[in-house]
Amino acid sequence: MQAQDFKKLKSGTDVRGIAVNAASEITLTNEAVDRICKAFVKWLTLKTGKTRFKIAIGNDSRISAERIVNCAKTAFLSCGCDVVYTGLSSTPSMFILLKKSDFGCDASVMVTASHLPFDRNGLKFFTPEGGLDGKDIDEILDIATKGGFVCGNGNYEEKPFMDEYSRILVKTVEDACGILPLKGKKIIVDAGNGAGGFFTEKVLIPLGADVSGSQFLEPDGYFPNHIPNPEDKQAIESISKAVIREKADLGIIFDTDVDRAACVDENGGEINRNALIALCSAILLKDKKGVIVTDSVTSDGLAEFIKNLGGEHLRYKRGYKNVIDKCKELNAAGVYSPLAIETSGHAAFKENYYLDDGAYLITKILICLAQQAKENKSLTSLISSLKRPVEADEVRITFNSNSADFKKEGAQVIEDLKKLARKDKDMKLAPDNYEGVRINLLNGWILVRMSVHDPVIPINFETEVKGGNKLLAQRLLQILRAYPFLDITKLENFTL
Repeated sequence: MQAQDFKKLKSGTDVRGIAVNAASEITLTNEAVDRICKAFVKWLTLKTGKTRFKIAIGNDSRISAERIVNCAKTAFLSCGCDVVYTGLSSTPSMFILLKKSDFGCDASVMVTASHLPFDRNGLKFFTPEGGLDGKDIDEILDIATKGGFVCGNGNYEEKPFMDEYSRILVKTVEDACGILPLKGKKIIVDAGNGAGGFFTEKVLIPLGADVSGSQFLEPDGYFPNHIPNPEDKQAIESISKAVIREKADLGIIFDTDVDRAACVDENGGEINRNALIALCSAILLKDKKGVIVTDSVTSDGLAEFIKNLGGEHLRYKRGYKNVIDKCKELNAAGVYSPLAIETSGHAAFKENYYLDDGAYLITKILICLAQQAKENKSLTSLISSLKRPVEADEVRITFNSNSADFKKEGAQVIEDLKKLARKDKDMKLAPDNYEGVRINLLNGWILVRMSVHDPVIPINFETEVKGGNKLLAQRLLQILRAYPFLDITKLENFTL
């Protein structure tokens, strides 16, 4: 494989590619997995000075998992590493394994592509310091291209960790609420046929919950029922209907590898995005005031809600690693920041190694649910004062085939919008924005930014009046027509 082929497999802080020959050529080939895993070993050697490692491998329910796990296992063994295969696992558990188990592993690899379609897969790498960042992945892919790998013979064993990981979650709730704190509560889980089905049997039932009516718990890498994604409208509708049908007290939904989550209340009402962030903020800021770090698309109502709790809202860049790194930076500087959270459902608590862990997020909510029940209060009463926008939408426009350099052109569009907003008396630049350009106008706001990875410009709208987002879109459309390299078809359709 050539250098450019490896670079195409980079997806932020992960390696991802096409792993099943459905409609496109496989890019995450056996050779690619082999060389990238061998490069990870060499990277570890360069970072630590050690020459032998023990590495854990886990996977979610994707149909290509077995092939990729076998490639990774063979690669690590050939480098003289000892390998522990944990089987079906969640992504967060593969990091917690390095911190709270007796496995004695130096690093771990999760085979997952999160919520992407069934034909994709990938590799996510961990050391005891946390998940690797984009720069680390660049270095590993560079090594994979050049070769010169370590050689040796390692030992192999299979040893599941999910039972132990689940006991850690159960103990977290019991330490806060006592034994069987969820007795009398009906709580259902929608795992979307990903790796999250364990949460019913191994966490909720030991805590006393009735989990009957839970759905799509069986691992199935084709994801036949709906996309396992808390941001997906069909997925949320599915768990909402299940909660109402089963007369449950709470519904929980996980993404494929359980690093994200959301929930719905007893009425099937969505606790997601801004509402989920508000709930977490209410839980954490009750004990100690601090800074809640979020991504850039959060609402003005959320900022007001956090302020009224005595906290501070820092609206930072989109991308879960960005908000996590900002949270770490604040705490390192002596500024207490208990939570980094994206509207996507990635939530990283300071108390939990800054790890984005959907199961731990739900564990914190379960503690709150039990405590509220003792006072005959609902979970959602904590966020009853959160002001919800009348409308909130996202439109993603792309670049035409005649685009010469989409990154440069996208940056120019954003700078031009900033200049226009400074001159136009009807526009006002948001003072607390760290990404793209956020403009307040017409009883709402527009956020225009570049996608973290792709040649896409996501545009977010929020308004306090019905029909307001179309008016915002129409105003923006007039401006963007001046850029021939943009494909504004989706924005035009939104205004109709």
